[in-house]
Amino acid sequence: MIRGLWDRETVALLLLICLMPLALVWLWFGGPEAWTRLALALVISGAWHLVFMLARAQPPSFAGAITALAVAMLAPEELGLARLILGISFGSVMAELVFGGWGRNVINPATATLAFLGFGFPAAPWPELVLPLAWAAIPAAVLGVTLGLMPGRVIGGALLAALVSWGVGQGTWPAGLAPVLPMAFIVLVLLVCDPVTSASTLPGRWLYGLLYGGLVVLFATGWQGAAPAQIAVSAALFASLAAPMLDEAAISLWRARRRKHLG
Repeated sequence: MIRGLWDRETVALLLLICLMPLALVWLWFGGPEAWTRLALALVISGAWHLVFMLARAQPPSFAGAITALAVAMLAPEELGLARLILGISFGSVMAELVFGGWGRNVINPATATLAFLGFGFPAAPWPELVLPLAWAAIPAAVLGVTLGLMPGRVIGGALLAALVSWGVGQGTWPAGLAPVLPMAFIVLVLLVCDPVTSASTLPGRWLYGLLYGGLVVLFATGWQGAAPAQIAVSAALFASLAAPMLDEAAISLWRARRRKHLG
């Protein structure tokens, strides 16, 4: 990414463009129901962004559309209008807007929304997304990494964790992991690779991706009866909470090496 030429809204718009292959495939297979869910999520998220932006005399943000897309795709189904409004409102306001908007938040608002809805209403079924959607996430990831919007080391760390689990299984995936992998990659692109809330240091990004991949493996093999989306979103939540600690560990290690080198 060219530094110094883009503001945060340009970055948000380009990130939304990168996610278009994923969004278009999902809308194609989801039909009118998917369009309705996306429109509803856009209205709720956009309304809260508009309220906070007007209060601060700032223009509306494209980041609300990114949150709306992730929530519409991954949120549990059969929630009803009131619960969906409550969940999106909680995630957008408490995880993003109170901190000053996108670029200043410490956790992805879509991740907060999905965790709130998933743990708050456990009886609601999680969506079962079609396999072509995982293939559509590949060009989205390639675009994001090429433009510098998605940290490639995070994706590499997550893939490395998957390969390690495959190697430990001597050429086979651990029981329960294979059905989760397509959803885990979709969540990796939509939530984990958020350029704002992922780890910032180079070692921290590797560790962040490894942690997400390791948690997916752990939850997939040990969490009986959990849906793939539930497993992947839960792994994204816990990994994002650990991201600042991973950066702090990387910085502390760098400082220790500098002190040893310089005496």
